[in-house]
Amino acid sequence: MPLLDSIKQLSSTYFDDTQAIRRHLHANPELSYKEFNTAKFVAKKLTEYGLTPAEGIAETGVIALIEGKNPSSKIIALRADMDALPIQEINEVAYKSTIPGVMHACGHDVHTSSLLTASRILFELKDQFEGTVKLIFQPGEEKNPGGASIMIKDGVLENPKPANIIGQHVMPLIPVGKIGFREGMYMASCDEIYLTVIGKGGHGATPELAIDPIVIASHIIIALQQIISRNASPKQPTVLTFGNIIGKGATNIIPNEVKIAGTFRAMNEEWRASALVKIKKMAESIAEGMGGKCEVEISKGYPYLENNPELTKRIKSAAAQYVGEENVVDIDITMGAEDFSYYSQVIPASFYRLGTRNEAKGITSYVHTPTFDIDEDALKIAPGLMAWMAVQELSL
Repeated sequence: MPLLDSIKQLSSTYFDDTQAIRRHLHANPELSYKEFNTAKFVAKKLTEYGLTPAEGIAETGVIALIEGKNPSSKIIALRADMDALPIQEINEVAYKSTIPGVMHACGHDVHTSSLLTASRILFELKDQFEGTVKLIFQPGEEKNPGGASIMIKDGVLENPKPANIIGQHVMPLIPVGKIGFREGMYMASCDEIYLTVIGKGGHGATPELAIDPIVIASHIIIALQQIISRNASPKQPTVLTFGNIIGKGATNIIPNEVKIAGTFRAMNEEWRASALVKIKKMAESIAEGMGGKCEVEISKGYPYLENNPELTKRIKSAAAQYVGEENVVDIDITMGAEDFSYYSQVIPASFYRLGTRNEAKGITSYVHTPTFDIDEDALKIAPGLMAWMAVQELSL
């Protein structure tokens, strides 16, 4: 039987197991850097499949190797993330999260279950391909500094060093059965901005006796948007959004301080560095000019993600062979961020999208929402597709 047919057959055969794994993970989510039970579960499954996993990479990461014929001829890596989000799930499904306030609202349960079954398929067929597949089950994608950066520091891309790395992510905007690709720049860098505007509290009826941090904060928020509109090139995608403002005063109370939190995203590292300097300087200057003070804290997040064009072309072609040309779609850039970008800064990398949307079933919610879910028919495709991409890369 041709290798492609064997992979498809095994992916279909193991669908029930893949679904069961995904549902177990979904019902038992763990937050970033706390994926202790998830890591044990992954390692246990890999051991059951005949692999020898290594645990404790970046504390809760797991890796394993699948060696085919002539294992040193070429090495490629497949990556899945394992952490969940601090969201209360409101879906009423049999596999609903059992952990209050924690939910797999970004599909990492899908990524992990897909890679587990892909590893099972690849191990069973290891005598039919050359080279080695390195499996990376990664913690902490959802929280700075990003589990990928820690795993890289812990040597995940060494001993042996993969020639390239492939990652999958669910996409609720793409119908189930379709796979999305983009060559080159794909996702933005992501930095967290924290501002503390300090004034002098007082009575709302006597503002002249106070230094109003609410007014100062308002000026800062509006003024900082000018960094985007008047300093960034219109040809350069960039976003500055403040989504949290806390000023604990009242209708007649001017508070002492206001806290503001937001995100800055860009797709150019030079502009990113310049903009962060401008944000800090402008916020501090406006506050000082109005008699107050602004403390600026910038948490540097993930770099931009660039899909290696040659690698992306190849796995896109492999996907066309697996799901049919008509089910392979081109996707646009996004200002979303992903710590898979750290890998792309070190070795050729490609991050593709697995369609999970089904309007007929009412499965349309976006990621990071309490109603996010997937059409599990995607799990009939994902493991085999990952395995096929891997063996195609190893055959080159």
